[in-house]
Amino acid sequence: MRNDDNTKISRRMFTRMSAGFSLGATGLMTGACSTASDVVADDVSRSAETPTTAAPELQRRVSGFSSMRWQDHFGSLSGGVILVDTYSRSLHFWPSDGSFYNVYPTSVPMTPEMTRRGRTSIIRKLVGPEWRPTASMLKRNPDLPPYVGPGPQNPLGTHALYLGWTYYRIHGTNDTRKIGRQSSSGCIGLYNEDIAELFELANVGTQVKII
Repeated sequence: MRNDDNTKISRRMFTRMSAGFSLGATGLMTGACSTASDVVADDVSRSAETPTTAAPELQRRVSGFSSMRWQDHFGSLSGGVILVDTYSRSLHFWPSDGSFYNVYPTSVPMTPEMTRRGRTSIIRKLVGPEWRPTASMLKRNPDLPPYVGPGPQNPLGTHALYLGWTYYRIHGTNDTRKIGRQSSSGCIGLYNEDIAELFELANVGTQVKII
């Protein structure tokens, strides 16, 4: 779906998120990635704002988002750019030639403490990623499996974009209930259809900023 300014908005942004389903007791599943406490870097700034978290039974998917200007966040489009807005729970992508602009709904970390913000880049791309819980994830939930190989049960979904921060990725998900919610342990999750598309558009070296 494209509007008049060549912005492509994922159809799933509307067809799956506009209903705003309530989050039940089982809605916050264990996230696929590590918490921000696993690794801290000097170049990461944390927001002073603490988003209000509603009770689980009242929390809803985000059904709206704001369009963005890449010029407000990047010096150039060199290599393509990805902007992740953790407040509207959306990912914005511009290619290096600026010929289009795609927006995708995402899952975001469960708490401010798990949220890492700042600038990084894609350093690796992988189809069929493997998943292993970190020590902090096992501490929170000792029942997690120690390893999940590629396939439909993998929490990282079908594709993963590895970022310059250890343990942090933009990836798919095997649980679509997470999209549009604060539901991950640190990473940014997309529908498998969307990460497959972004995987083809974004290259190693693509600039990434998380706000």
